[in-house]
Amino acid sequence: MNDSSRASTGTESGDDDSSAADNSPTDPRNASGSRNLGDASATEHRATVDDTEKPAMAAPSKPSTGGIRSGWRHTFSSLKHRDFFLLWLGMLAMMGGMQMQMLARGYLVYDLTDSASLLGVVNAASSLPMLTLALFGGAAADRVERKRLIQIGQGVAGMLAVVVAFAIYKDAIEWWHLTLAALVQGTAFAFMMPARQAIIPQLVDKGELTNAMAINAAGMSVTTLLAPAIAGGLYALVGPAPVYFVIGGMGVLSVVATSTIKPHPARATARKPAMMRDIKEGLSYVRGNRLVLVLLFLGLATSVLAMPFRFLMPVFIVDIYHLGPDSMGLLVAIMGGGSLVGSLLIASTGAWKRGLLLILGSLASGIALLLIALIPLYSAAAVIMILLGLGDSSRRTLNQSLIMEEVDDAYRGRVMSIFMMNFGLTPFGVLPAGIVSDWLGGQWAIGMLAVLLLVVSVVVWATQKRLREID
Repeated sequence: MNDSSRASTGTESGDDDSSAADNSPTDPRNASGSRNLGDASATEHRATVDDTEKPAMAAPSKPSTGGIRSGWRHTFSSLKHRDFFLLWLGMLAMMGGMQMQMLARGYLVYDLTDSASLLGVVNAASSLPMLTLALFGGAAADRVERKRLIQIGQGVAGMLAVVVAFAIYKDAIEWWHLTLAALVQGTAFAFMMPARQAIIPQLVDKGELTNAMAINAAGMSVTTLLAPAIAGGLYALVGPAPVYFVIGGMGVLSVVATSTIKPHPARATARKPAMMRDIKEGLSYVRGNRLVLVLLFLGLATSVLAMPFRFLMPVFIVDIYHLGPDSMGLLVAIMGGGSLVGSLLIASTGAWKRGLLLILGSLASGIALLLIALIPLYSAAAVIMILLGLGDSSRRTLNQSLIMEEVDDAYRGRVMSIFMMNFGLTPFGVLPAGIVSDWLGGQWAIGMLAVLLLVVSVVVWATQKRLREID
């Protein structure tokens, strides 16, 4: 008699021959080892009921959170891995150069054109490739060696900075040169950033992924704090050309730092489908994973609704607080300090209510923006910036780490490319916010975005039980 008939009648108990035949490695009842062939029918029935209650298809394999350590003494535990430490050093050099370039490029474009519109064009040029090419970058990250993509992207960024520096030095620079450089750099970043994020699970233990993402975010916060101030001082002291030469040197340092990284090999795929088919498979994979969809949606919503304040901050400084650019610099520094503290807190927390903390981070960002809109005082804004930095860093860090834990390695590049498209979509939040600001004022614009962000956060908290319960 076969398995199903025996389990349904519950009367077979001692047929050694049939039991031996059924005791195969593929029998789900035997996955945990051999069983007593003389078990009573109740035990047989219970095993069958348990099996029928299991999902028909196993969830995608993902790293276990077992072994995640918490506490301040483990805050920097992921940096003990040599390869991740080298990647982190390369990130510091690369992101430091990028932060310096954002300041230097803005000043240089305005010096050359005296046009705010052209300044917006140049800044948008670097975002456009992130929106249009990120999916191809993610597919590439799952097809070729990720370290190679990272090295190429860093090298391109460094060489572009040196070319611009020489053009400035020869007094041959034009605003459209900077626009073209921004487009090329954005293209390089569209391929490099998914690979950089997707390689992290190959460099650290499974239980240290959240810590690694938090330390990565902390490093970015440090560059946000220091690099713009250094670039501004150098620009005022010696002009833009030396600043761009320094940026090029930092690109070289990032290449050197990551050149000896030896990531654990990712799982090999049996075939290499066409690029468009690769992208479609990645999108299908995302559609079939509800938790990943929720995390990507939350990342998109928070980027579109929270990021515009950074672009509208001059409106608050000039029209509401009636202060100067030095006051804006102080607010940015305070927010960067809050982000740094938030990243270190996440790094020390380990596997403790990470899903709930992600939602709370989004709520914190919404509350901070609402308070900024309601209280037109600079001193209050300086305090609120701490909460905004804490909320922003926690939601970004946890969002990325939870996505990478949930996703199979073969799809990480493509999924992270979808996440990186958030940066390309940010202008879609800035444009309507700017229009509302012109019509009704900056407080109304940020207040509306804050309310929408709070609504999204509450809806996710109320409807996504699985996310709330993730440790």
